[in-house]
Amino acid sequence: MQAFGRIKRIVTASADAIILYFDGANLDDANNACHNMLAAIDSNKSRNSWCWLRECVPSYDSLLIVFDMALIDSHGVYRALRNLDAEGINQQTESIQFRNESSAVIEIPVWYGAPNASDLSVVSKKTSLSIEEVIELHTSTTYKVYAVGFSPGFAYMGDIPEALSCARLGTPRKRVPKGAVAIADRQTAVYPSESPGGWNLLGLTAFDMLFHSGEHSESRLKAGDAVKFVSITEQEYKAGLQVKL
Repeated sequence: MQAFGRIKRIVTASADAIILYFDGANLDDANNACHNMLAAIDSNKSRNSWCWLRECVPSYDSLLIVFDMALIDSHGVYRALRNLDAEGINQQTESIQFRNESSAVIEIPVWYGAPNASDLSVVSKKTSLSIEEVIELHTSTTYKVYAVGFSPGFAYMGDIPEALSCARLGTPRKRVPKGAVAIADRQTAVYPSESPGGWNLLGLTAFDMLFHSGEHSESRLKAGDAVKFVSITEQEYKAGLQVKL
């Protein structure tokens, strides 16, 4: 399958799925192209009778498309994507950029240095920054949610300041507490539930990464959201927990 438009590569993921990889001047540009295609698919699938479409999963610079093999094959999916009106896709790009620029920044309060979730001294050594500088840099940036995955509600955000970039732990922990705020390479995230993990922990937040409705849970953050971390005290963190209770 030959690449077209902003798509630089198309890969068969399985018998019922393909992955589109997008080109861009940088990661953010490629990510915008990915969500531009996703928006175009959403706006066209109903009127074009795309009943074969099962799921679209965006990531940093790629889009996984899962389809019903009983209704279509990968070449049919390819033809449907090629038939998307180029002008319509460009209009979707403008609307996405406007929505992201005009949407409110979501603030996540963090108790930096919480005893059961603190690698601040490790990060300080890795980056040659003081602990105060680590916190200042982490809170100085407005982050974009590039993708949601790994576990329900786990939002990959970037990019953290280059000076703060540090590798994952050599040996992942078996248990990372719920609400742990972490960094790895140029990314930052919040662990939505207790789980294994190898990222560097900076602190804890009482911000729930999931919406709960009956037996169902939904990620609070979506790809394209803007997020900023705000430093709070231990008392403010515990007060936040009490409000949730």
